[in-house]
Amino acid sequence: MKYTLAIDQSTSATKSMLFNGGAVLIDRVSVEHRQFYPQPGWVEHDPEEIIRNTYKSVQLLLAKSNVSPSDIVSLAITNQRETVMVWDRRTGKPVYNAIVWQCNRGAKLCEELIAGGHEPTVKRKTGLVLDPYFSASGVKWILDNVQGASQAARDGHLLMGTMDSWLVWNLTVGKVHATDYTNASRTLLFNIHSLDWDKELTDLFTIPPPMLPKALPSDGTFGTTTINGLLPEIPIAGVLGDSHGALVGQMCFSSGMGKATYGTGSSIMVNIGDKALPPPRGLVTSIGFAARGEVFFVFEGNIHCTGATIKWMQDELELIHSAAETEALAKSVEGTDGVYLVPAFAGLGAPWWDHAAKALICGMNRGTRKAHIIRAALEAIAYQVKDLLSVIQQSGIEIRELRVDGGPVRNNFLMQFQSDILQIRIIRSAIEEASALGAIVMNGFALGKWADFKEVTALRPQDNPILPTMPPAQVDALYEGWKTAVQRALFK
Repeated sequence: MKYTLAIDQSTSATKSMLFNGGAVLIDRVSVEHRQFYPQPGWVEHDPEEIIRNTYKSVQLLLAKSNVSPSDIVSLAITNQRETVMVWDRRTGKPVYNAIVWQCNRGAKLCEELIAGGHEPTVKRKTGLVLDPYFSASGVKWILDNVQGASQAARDGHLLMGTMDSWLVWNLTVGKVHATDYTNASRTLLFNIHSLDWDKELTDLFTIPPPMLPKALPSDGTFGTTTINGLLPEIPIAGVLGDSHGALVGQMCFSSGMGKATYGTGSSIMVNIGDKALPPPRGLVTSIGFAARGEVFFVFEGNIHCTGATIKWMQDELELIHSAAETEALAKSVEGTDGVYLVPAFAGLGAPWWDHAAKALICGMNRGTRKAHIIRAALEAIAYQVKDLLSVIQQSGIEIRELRVDGGPVRNNFLMQFQSDILQIRIIRSAIEEASALGAIVMNGFALGKWADFKEVTALRPQDNPILPTMPPAQVDALYEGWKTAVQRALFK
């Protein structure tokens, strides 16, 4: 039996997984990394810790699975998007920590560029809005604030990249500096129409073009690796951002098919076909995936805090010991008794794009209990997904079902409420690791294992849908309360 190794480098952990020849997950290991919050609204990761954890996770996986290293024939990568770092090509060392997609330090720069009238050009070329969520402002902050970095970049000594580029660079021992189209399309520097870095955009952010990685299709080959001597030399084949990986892993290959990934934050994506259409207000257009010589585009909305809200209740409020407790607590009450929680801990993402919004809990009374707040937090996840899908549907795209993945989809209360509040059927991924499965699909295309999308779709297990049961009038009343709570949280 031959296996493919998948590395999923996410916001909270680095996971290594083994898939067999039928794209079935065999085993997995996860190693968490630290989160750094140097100032309110700032979030960082240590890139060197992450690469160490990558090696560690593979080592632990080999020991746990008892699979021989010689039976692992290739590596696929999926990663947290937008998180960006700058490193010195001479030493391989980062000049500063990675700036995470949740970080708001680039807000002032983005506001200045918007005031200068640059957003229409940026949006036309990239499909994105000018927001610190995306990578470019983080790179500019590093170049402007780390001593000597700007000059070193102009001298050609520094490289920049999202987490996939950092992994590929290290895994190939500095031989390959590359990214894929999906990750590139989230930087504010990549022209999604010409499929290349855009000089007008790099000049706008004063980022020297030699810093940028080579951009390849998602089913490209990204060099070879031994993973720090743990394996015989194997190809790195198939790279894409985690949300795009989930779109592929959910087999959303046709226009109108959509998915929601529930993680630290959440991404809602709908395949719009082979043309980069202008996005509805509040959403963005990105490259969904590029494979078999074709490029597919998506409308996307990103939610900053979904699973992170549950983590906050566990770690900071100490209301629960684990996320697993939330389902029973939510079901222990008939409703929230009018309580709404708006988790704007890092501002609000799509469709609001208000980085200054503040989290709040409203509607409490003397009878409010822990269970009401827990239920309100879970409901907030579903409401935020509805916010995005409503905008997409208003653009004329009909969505009859939503395919979902990520750890929180195990929560039956959340999934039923999600179906109810959307009034459409929900299809849970057969495996939690849909992003990694998407990378495995791209790996198979890269190495000639599968001929077309139809062949890959046949790998998908039979669906077991969750159907809405809540009366539409009740849905409307609950959602009106949510929209009122959001208005209280907005700064604008």
